[in-house]
Amino acid sequence: MSLPRLAIDGLWFREPSGRRVLLRGVNLGGDTKIPVTPDQRTHLPADFSDHRTVSFVGRPFPLDEANVHFARLRHWGFNCLRLLTTWEAVEHAGPGEYDTDYLDYLGEITRLAGEYGLYVFIDFHQDAWSRMSGGDGAPGWTFEAVGLDFTKFKESGAAHVMQHKYDAAKGGRQDAYPQMTWSTNYRMPGNAIMWTLFFAGDAFAPDFRIEGMSAQDYLQSRYLGAMAAVAERVKDMHHVLGFDTLNEPSLGWIGKPLTYQHTKRSPDHPERVAPGPAWSVLDGLLVAQGRMRSVPYVVYDPGINKMVVARTDTMNAGGVRIWREGAVDPFAAAYDGAPREDFFTHVNGRAVDAEADFMVPFFNRVADTIRRIRKDWLVFAEMDPFKTFQGASFPPGCPPDMVNASHWYDIVTLGTKTFRGKEAVGRSYVGQLSRYKSMSEAMPGGAVPALIGEFGIPFDLDDGAAYKAWAEGDRSADPWRKHTEALTLMYDALDELLLHSTHWNYTASNRNDLAIGDGWNQEDLSLYSADQAVPDGGLDSGGRALDGFVRPYVQVWAGRPIAQQFDTATGAFRAELTVEMGIGEIEIFAPARVYPGGPTIVLEGPAKATYDAGAQLVRVVPKADALVVIHLSRANPA
Repeated sequence: MSLPRLAIDGLWFREPSGRRVLLRGVNLGGDTKIPVTPDQRTHLPADFSDHRTVSFVGRPFPLDEANVHFARLRHWGFNCLRLLTTWEAVEHAGPGEYDTDYLDYLGEITRLAGEYGLYVFIDFHQDAWSRMSGGDGAPGWTFEAVGLDFTKFKESGAAHVMQHKYDAAKGGRQDAYPQMTWSTNYRMPGNAIMWTLFFAGDAFAPDFRIEGMSAQDYLQSRYLGAMAAVAERVKDMHHVLGFDTLNEPSLGWIGKPLTYQHTKRSPDHPERVAPGPAWSVLDGLLVAQGRMRSVPYVVYDPGINKMVVARTDTMNAGGVRIWREGAVDPFAAAYDGAPREDFFTHVNGRAVDAEADFMVPFFNRVADTIRRIRKDWLVFAEMDPFKTFQGASFPPGCPPDMVNASHWYDIVTLGTKTFRGKEAVGRSYVGQLSRYKSMSEAMPGGAVPALIGEFGIPFDLDDGAAYKAWAEGDRSADPWRKHTEALTLMYDALDELLLHSTHWNYTASNRNDLAIGDGWNQEDLSLYSADQAVPDGGLDSGGRALDGFVRPYVQVWAGRPIAQQFDTATGAFRAELTVEMGIGEIEIFAPARVYPGGPTIVLEGPAKATYDAGAQLVRVVPKADALVVIHLSRANPA
């Protein structure tokens, strides 16, 4: 299928004809963070000694399974993919050694997506820097390059790694690795050292060199080289819109005072208090050097609705140094002699601005890298998500043709894996997402599209209650009632604000298993599970809570969009726009799941409509420049 090339027009993506396109897509996929061979899903023990010889060929799925997965995603109404890869997948063998088999595979997956009418932007994904430091993303040799020994992270407590802490034989939930605790790694030295060097090595370690280059230039150049290798494979595919800058980047220690442990909010430190160990920068620096430190551990107290210090943990009681033999700590000047409280907050007496000083130059390096290969590629930009949640906006100086691809989650539902739905929750979603739209509208240089790059829900709510019901033979919608309600509220908010989005996520290998889920750190947010796929079950087979996200929406607007709303209970859909004649027809996804036999269509304004059952599309041909309102309803309401 040949797709028209899209460009940016304010908050919208626009075809050459002038029609505006609403991108509604999915992240593909959650298990792309981990190798296929050997099987290193995070519930299984690993020492990562084979990190240079792994293979990611087959993530997100084998080529011979691609057709059915892409057909399913189109059947569910998605028109876009945030296609995941990782730096490790491309360059795991060593600096400049690209895995050509994987690049061939990824190129073919990207090509096939276009044949199914799916736009693609490619996301170089990471969480907590690398698999060796509790997440995914960067190759293991990056630690070696800066002088760190990741094999010492476990003994020293420098990283919180599921593969080191989880008992696969026991399964289920375990106190040794509490659910959704992987993000605590960002505060630990195994992560913070790498992120600080990656974004600000020139500022805070100007004399530190790797192969004659500054650490910042070395790491960023290698990362961008891997991105360029992928870009070369997909440069002739017109459905590829561009590249994400880097998934959920961390700022490491940039802007943080040396000795402060964040256990409560204050006027000087208004940021959210996160559960887990409240490391100071100095704690991390000294643990890395093999020193023992006492660190407060923060938990949420529901009785007073506050974060409180529950205990104090001793870190690195064994005195294990994580620097390799002969390696020099590039930040030693921060604590040698009198501790320098402002070491990471000021440069030459000036307070640093993390986003303006470090993120914006990085965005421009990404733009320069990909646009040397194809000039019309878009940059899907992300800042540190914790800063974005707190209201940070993109500063001036960002590259042109940029998309605000920030992420949004219902943090309570994500963190507790429970959902307490009510109307007020839906209004809070609209309020929260409105900030992302306002951010895009207020961009220096003019409005840009707001595409929520990630959002979604855990499917293992209430300790996997739906999985137990499924295993016991319940094939009704009832086990998925909470999931459906949560998703409905999220998509209602996206509709109200007319936001673009890519849902997190679709994982072909997902299991209905509390130990495994999407295969990574007990996350389980996939819209599909292999355990729920049944033989000859059709394209809906394997889908979870389908009624929460398989719903009508306007994919292509022949004019200026005004509004769209959908009532899940009744099937009533309404869309309103001001038509611009001569640019084509309006296209509305109208799924057979919602409208068996096709919808009843009522038009207000000069237009004519038809329904294409095969494509599940209502096509509306305008007859004049005018306000047009389109109503869809069930032909035979229940």
